[in-house]
Amino acid sequence: MADKPVLWITRRLSDATLARAQNDYECIINHEDGEHTADDIIAMSAKVDAILPCHSEVFRDRTVDELDPRVKIIANHSVGTDHCDIPALNERGITVTNTPDVLSDATAEIAFLLMLGAARRAVEGDRMVRDGKWDFWSPAFMVGKQVSGSRLGIIGMGRVGQAMARNARGFGMEVHYYNRSQLSADKEQGAIYHETVESLLQVSDFLSLHCPATPETTGLMNQTRFALMPDGAVLVNTARGALVDENALIEALKSGKLSAAGLDCFVTEPGGNPALSAHDNVFMLPHIGSATVTTRDAMGFRALDNLDAFFNGATPKDKL
Repeated sequence: MADKPVLWITRRLSDATLARAQNDYECIINHEDGEHTADDIIAMSAKVDAILPCHSEVFRDRTVDELDPRVKIIANHSVGTDHCDIPALNERGITVTNTPDVLSDATAEIAFLLMLGAARRAVEGDRMVRDGKWDFWSPAFMVGKQVSGSRLGIIGMGRVGQAMARNARGFGMEVHYYNRSQLSADKEQGAIYHETVESLLQVSDFLSLHCPATPETTGLMNQTRFALMPDGAVLVNTARGALVDENALIEALKSGKLSAAGLDCFVTEPGGNPALSAHDNVFMLPHIGSATVTTRDAMGFRALDNLDAFFNGATPKDKL
């Protein structure tokens, strides 16, 4: 790349990522790490050849229509692309990429943390100790739901789902899954395939969501589907908030249909849902599934690999 392309990095990425980017590109970096409006994105697009955004930058509707023709590639720093209207961007001749593969283990770790924390009443117990209210014990005290040996249902058996299943096998869990198609035996590793979500839900003592947010999966877990689950089941969501009807979730928790939930994503982000905060049996994290140093470096480097390929005249590995 003789003349360095101008690259806009929309958020504060890892130090290693920024160092590599600045070596190979003329960079405009959002060191302040604030979010951007549609007007911000449109205005900046006239100054750059490429954009390296996160899921917090939305490329839809007017933003896509008014992007400056100078922008040739959007190299997302995320595996999810529900913030991008990919067909509309492609129609404008803009290449879109993402960062698959590199965040599966970190996200599966958070899913397992949420599952354990929700099942064993971590929020309630932590608050009790911190508030100085732990003054009692009996065999009936703080009894939770055992994870080991239970049945885990996974919706979406892609990379993260398979990593979650691998972790679950270490706890002796019986893994069931729903996917658009059945996996090969070597990838299933003994997991039991279900042809419908409804069939899966009936055997899911724990349910972990690992599918993308699409028009078809929005509100995937609703009142009707919660009703199909075993009494006292636990929901875990580290995928996208849009997959869950949060009002239906709250009702399922109030009724005891669900004993707990572990959530790393919400319909409204950032911020979450204040109504969920009132429930001690909901273990919540602020969308940090991929937030490890190793994974953040890997995500940034994967996005830069895609940019390098594009500007060297090759097809990016992760072109969508």
